[in-house]
Amino acid sequence: MAINPQRILVTGGSGFIGTNLITAFLQQGHIVCNLDIGAPLDPVHAALRRSCDILDASGLHAALQDFAPDAVIHLAARTDCVENVDVHTAYRVNIEGTQNLLSASASCQSVKRWILASSQYVIGPEKKPASLDDYGPHTVYGQSKVMAEQAVKSGDWPFTWTIARLTNIWGPWHLRYRREAWEVIRRGRYLHPGWEPVIRCYGYVGNIVHYVCRLLTLDSGIVNRQTFYLGDPPIDIYEWVNAFSLELRGKPARRVPRFAVRLIALAGDCLAAAGQSFPITSSRYRSMTQDYLTPMDRTFAVLGPPPVPLREGVKQTVAWLKDYGFPDQAG
Repeated sequence: MAINPQRILVTGGSGFIGTNLITAFLQQGHIVCNLDIGAPLDPVHAALRRSCDILDASGLHAALQDFAPDAVIHLAARTDCVENVDVHTAYRVNIEGTQNLLSASASCQSVKRWILASSQYVIGPEKKPASLDDYGPHTVYGQSKVMAEQAVKSGDWPFTWTIARLTNIWGPWHLRYRREAWEVIRRGRYLHPGWEPVIRCYGYVGNIVHYVCRLLTLDSGIVNRQTFYLGDPPIDIYEWVNAFSLELRGKPARRVPRFAVRLIALAGDCLAAAGQSFPITSSRYRSMTQDYLTPMDRTFAVLGPPPVPLREGVKQTVAWLKDYGFPDQAG
């Protein structure tokens, strides 16, 4: 994709999606600054990082003034789902941090494009959204993303802004999936609950990078004040798992009756309560057996179809896994 070089600031660029995004931006000839409190996953990006906490409003303002970006991609967030906490306290970075970045960006005259990385979790799996302004989060994390979206939508900002609701994103540099999913599949320990299809939207990170680049380059009239879900077409979870099983093991993923997986999940709950790690718990079981339909048609109509098919994304991810190493190979 031919893109005019820009100065692009990425918050949270040290993480999974940010690592892939920064790699693509550099390949395209952009000048990149990564604002993150943590070191980048890819050591190649070390020189691009400026340590900055987005809860530090004055520091954030200074960072934007110094770098003078053309575009801001806001990825920095707390993304784990912890319930029974106060959203304003536990997820300050998602709420107050977004407000700080909006204010700092508005005062920086160079900023022309601004993208918030939100989440499909602003609408829970039980609810079908009536519109892109309809909310119904089922987690505290989702609630925090609702509040981040509302901060963007409520302002009269002097730049083109777009909200990107991410689905279940996977691919190279996803260290949690490496540990909790792909390692389990590689060892032949994954058990798929039943034969009934469970439909969800996943998104290969290479396709997400492609869409973010599209949002930066499409005419402002198309993307300004718009919300898009970013991901791949809905598929049966088993299709995704099986693709990795075939690539990692050369064998299809095993299916077992749902009640058997449910019993294993209950045992996992007991181990988790005792402070031990176990790949299947009741929470994971619900995720494995519940549809989560995400409206993707508008995304494909405006931004085009995802360029990387499932099998190719799996091959690229497994190639990275073999190069990076699996958890049991560390050290």
